Parts: sequence; C-alpha cells; structure tokens
Amino acid sequence: MSSLTHQHRESPAAPPAPGHGQIAPAEIATGVVIGRASEYFDFFTYGIASVLVFPSVYFPFAGELEGLLLAFTVFSFAFIGRPFGTSLFMRIQRRWGRGTKLTASLFLLGTATVGIAFLPTYATLGTTSIVLLSIFRFLQGVAFGGSWDGLPSLLALNTPPEKRGWYAMLGQLGAPTGFIVAGALFLFLHASLSQAEFLDWGWRYPFYVAFAINVVALFARLRLVVTNEYTRLLDEVELEPIGTVEIMRAQSGNIFLGAFAALASYALFHLVTVFPLSWIQLHKTQEVTDVLAIQIVGAAIAIVGTVLSGWIADRIGRRSMLGAMAILIGIFSLFAPWLLDGGATGQNMFILIGFGLLGLSYGQAAGVVTSNFERRYRYTGAALTTDFGWLFGAAFAPLVALGLSARFGLVAVSVYLLSGAVCTLVALRINRALGTHQQ
Repeated sequence: MSSLTHQHRESPAAPPAPGHGQIAPAEIATGVVIGRASEYFDFFTYGIASVLVFPSVYFPFAGELEGLLLAFTVFSFAFIGRPFGTSLFMRIQRRWGRGTKLTASLFLLGTATVGIAFLPTYATLGTTSIVLLSIFRFLQGVAFGGSWDGLPSLLALNTPPEKRGWYAMLGQLGAPTGFIVAGALFLFLHASLSQAEFLDWGWRYPFYVAFAINVVALFARLRLVVTNEYTRLLDEVELEPIGTVEIMRAQSGNIFLGAFAALASYALFHLVTVFPLSWIQLHKTQEVTDVLAIQIVGAAIAIVGTVLSGWIADRIGRRSMLGAMAILIGIFSLFAPWLLDGGATGQNMFILIGFGLLGLSYGQAAGVVTSNFERRYRYTGAALTTDFGWLFGAAFAPLVALGLSARFGLVAVSVYLLSGAVCTLVALRINRALGTHQQ
C-alpha cells in the first residue's frame, strides 16, 4: 500500500493542444458507449444462457440446482481471465500498436463467442463439450481484458472538471443497453419457439448476433483509436501500456483500492440480472418470459438512473455519490429476502428497485479513484482496477448467492450485498483519509 502515500493530483482538464480542437469529449464518449454496449451484449448473452440453456444442454447429468451451480462456475471463468487478457494485450500493444491490440482482442472475442454458438452438446461430445465451453468462456474473459482501448481514461482527462460525473456515466450506459438487447432477443426466441426447439438450436442465435455486433463495434472503435489525432492525444496525456509487473509493484494499492471502492455496484450487478432469473427458474414462481420482460423494464429504469447519476455526481461529487449509493444498497439488501420470497409481486419489485439502484451506483463506479494514479500508470491501472473489481465483486455473485441461498435461505443475498456495501464504504474512507481529491 506504499504507493498510496504518494498521490498524483490531476490538474483541471487542460485545453486541447494546437491541432486538436476538432477532438470533442462527445466524440470520445461515443466510442466508449459503442465499445461497452457491444461487450455487455456478449456478457449478458452468456449470462442468460447460463440460466436458461447450459444446465440442460451441458450439465444434463446433474440436478436442476447443481446444473445451475456448474453453469455459474463456468460463468466465472471469464472474470478470472480478464486480468490475464489485460497483461497479454498490453504487451501486444507495446510491440505492435493499439490498432493491432484492439483488432486481435475483438477477433478473439468473436471467435470464442462463435465457438460457443457452434459447440456440440453434452449428448454429442460428453465431457469434451464442457471442457470446450470452459475454454471458450475463459478466452472471452481474456478478450474482454484485451479490448481496453483507453477511451474512458482519455475521456476523464479531456472533460471539464464540473462535467466529469456526466461524462463518466456515458460509458456505463453500455451495460443496461446491452442487457435490453440480449434480454429482448432471448425473450423473443423463448416465446416464439417450443422448449425443445429453443434448447436445440434457438439459443445459438444470440451468439451469432454477438459476433456481428462485435465486427461493427470493432470498426467503430478503430476509427477512433488508430487515427493520428487520437494517437497524438493519447501520447500527450501519457496513457501508456505499462507492464503488469511494473504497475503492480508501483501501484498495487491504488488498483485494489479502486476495485473495492466500486464493490457495492459490482455485487449488485449480477444479483439483479442473472441471479433472480436463476432463482425464479429454479422455484418456478413465474414464467421465464415474464421475468425477462420485467428485467428489460428494469434495464430501462437503470438507463434513467445512470443518466441521473451524472447530474447528481457533478453536484455532490463522485465519491460522495458512490458512498451514498453504497448505503442505499446496504439498506436494500435488508429487504432482499422478503422481496424475493414475496411471490411475483415481490420478485418484480426486487428487480425494478435493484435495477434503479444499479443505474445510480454503476453510473459512477468506473474510475472513481483512478485520479490517484500518475498519468503514465493511468491507462493500465484503470484497466486492471476494472478487472479486479469485476473479479472480486461480480464473478462469483450468482454462484455464491444461489448456492448459499439454496442451503441457508435468502438471507445469503442480504449478506453478500451488505458485504459489498461495507467494502465500498471502507475503501472510500481510506481513499479520503489518504488525502486524495475527488475526481
């Protein structure tokens, strides 16, 4: 934690250098939104399939609960792979450039996603199908880590100080947008096909669509990150692909502090998206199509909450905003068992309220303490902070919440969410005590 004692204070966003007047924060934000929306579509496509498809298709030998737990175990592999992907592709960038890195990472993501789409079932390949599914899922995580393009960091350094909360939330809109598209596609397929058709071939279509979206997103992002103007701007603000060993030695404290500062948001993330679908599917309290429809409405509420988070954060500060939301998430956690055990009405309220809180908190979860990093460490530091935030807060959330809830009751959901809220408040308190300023 020694790196925390020497903090780098960012000056207000400087005006663009001569020749950069045409580069506007809105243009950078567009690239961030496109990139994140495409990644989150992949993310939720796999998450929804982990509940509706994989237990039956790849773990038919297990009971319903055990099949879900096995599917969630494989689900976590992507988050384990993310830090490795960041490290690998930072090295690729140092040797071959930013464009090669982004192209290679998204090609790997598309390949892994299509590999899942064409993967034979357990009935055809047996255990080999599970091994391949696990490999493809891990490779998705490696690709997610490698797809970091630095645009969020560039955006943070090129926006007026009084608008940083607003621009920070723009990239976060990719999460609810990706869920709406993925949820709507699964809703349509599940409602239009018989259960046999859906499990046989219908579930594969969202993975084909994910590949197509990745191709479009690749060209949209390359248009930004490989131009001479953006390359010069990234160089001017010293956003460098630092080696993982060097940055962990110099900035490990900042990385883990940043990861834990957003833990409440990450913990809530899967507990309102993937977990409710699995719990309701397991106990048959609602139709799958009804749950997906409510979650799509919830994602729309999350979009509104995300937008509001930018407006609020610019008035009270991003750190204060994140702390206040951690307290609200902690309060929400106390009512979670009652709502989830309250039939369709209670479950729907859990989903809608949870998505609203998610939008408000996740809208400011990215980079709230990355101003702690010296500029030359900020590019890689922000990527690793995000990777570890997902790993610690979200990777095992569906697995732990479902497994413990099945054994000890829904109070486990309360404990999980409450622990995330406490971690966020402690991390923010440490950050403040060390004298870092708000971004």
